[in-house]
Amino acid sequence: MVTLNPYLNFTDNAREAMEFYQSVFGGELTTSTFADFGAAQDPADADKVMHSQLESSTITLMGADTPSYLEFPGTKGNISVSLSGGPDDDATLRGYWQKLAEGGTIAQPLEVAPWGDAFGMLTDRFGTAWLVNIGGAQQA
Repeated sequence: MVTLNPYLNFTDNAREAMEFYQSVFGGELTTSTFADFGAAQDPADADKVMHSQLESSTITLMGADTPSYLEFPGTKGNISVSLSGGPDDDATLRGYWQKLAEGGTIAQPLEVAPWGDAFGMLTDRFGTAWLVNIGGAQQA
């Protein structure tokens, strides 16, 4: 089975960001540093996160810090992480929305869109863009 999983890049706060996402989505978080793999070319990179993975029953999210020898690709640009579900997922998705919005910037409030679903867009406090769509939602 092939899966597609978002892999987020950070400068020096991957651990903080991934722990925040764990507080939003729950699940198990594993984290390894560059030092854990003997891959710190620069001693300043030793404690940076080389790979982290958050696994919940429905979500897999990965992330890492950018080591000093690479250019940070940035988070603004051509990607957003989308969370979607139907009316049975309304409370769960709204809970995610509220937590992700804390300290973030709402671009489009979570409200009924012209196509009839509740839809919203925000950028969280770590610079990750999120889309939330609740299919068949009747309320905002």
